[in-house]
Amino acid sequence: MKYAIFDIGSNSVRMMLWEGKTLEKRVRITGLGKGLNAGKVLDAAAMARTLEAISEFKKYAEEKGAEGYFAYGTAAMRRAENGKAFAERIVRETGVETEIIDGEEEAAIGLRGALAGRDGGIVDIGGASTEITVASGGRKIYSYSLDLGTVTLTDACGQNAAEAERYCAEKVKEYGEIPKAEYYGIGGTATSLAAIDLGTEPYDPAQVNGHRIGLKRIGEIAKTLSSMRVEERKKLKGLQPERADVIANGAILLRSIMERYGIEEITVSESDNLEGYALSRFGKKEDKR
Repeated sequence: MKYAIFDIGSNSVRMMLWEGKTLEKRVRITGLGKGLNAGKVLDAAAMARTLEAISEFKKYAEEKGAEGYFAYGTAAMRRAENGKAFAERIVRETGVETEIIDGEEEAAIGLRGALAGRDGGIVDIGGASTEITVASGGRKIYSYSLDLGTVTLTDACGQNAAEAERYCAEKVKEYGEIPKAEYYGIGGTATSLAAIDLGTEPYDPAQVNGHRIGLKRIGEIAKTLSSMRVEERKKLKGLQPERADVIANGAILLRSIMERYGIEEITVSESDNLEGYALSRFGKKEDKR
């Protein structure tokens, strides 16, 4: 059976077609989590953009033969006072069953999707939260969902790189001590930074997947992005123009994590929590190669 699965994130809506494996992914930036630092409810315009994206993706999935539809909301919907009401609205207006998952489950499905049962760790920078999760010996040994992502960092610091660096340096201390591991970067920030590093145009998942980026290079990219105006960033090869306002802060946040915890290199993975969600719901024996 072919399914369409929707990741309703704090910055984007992503859709994956799944039939025992990933067939295709699509993404649209909707900025659902913008403004949550200042208020406690999801913005009406952002909700409308999100509903439009889900509806259009569902129509596309129907044309491709999808028979089942599932969606999960993450940090923005967790934090907002009207998050549950919005989940109910999504079901009512689009017919897509929608649940809000907590940070622990978000981390777990990200780990499962990226590592497929192997040992290692993930850094998943989202719009309003950032998960670090580590598995060893076939079991999860560390997991923490930090209440900070690219959208909320940009809400707090704007395009002020120095302020963002100070903010991140203090905030990432919340992770405490994290295990040594081979770390993978998942989510839009990691894949966008890989695409920028590679200069891919158009975006090529095959090139991005497995691309390794060292701490020094992340720092260079962060510095370059922070020196550019948002309009200049929109012209960068490999970057969705809609991510231009948050990508510099995403790079700063990733660099802060890597510096703080001695992570010298990350491997970028195209497989992420969408695959992890599918595996957790529909199951398939995982490849631990």
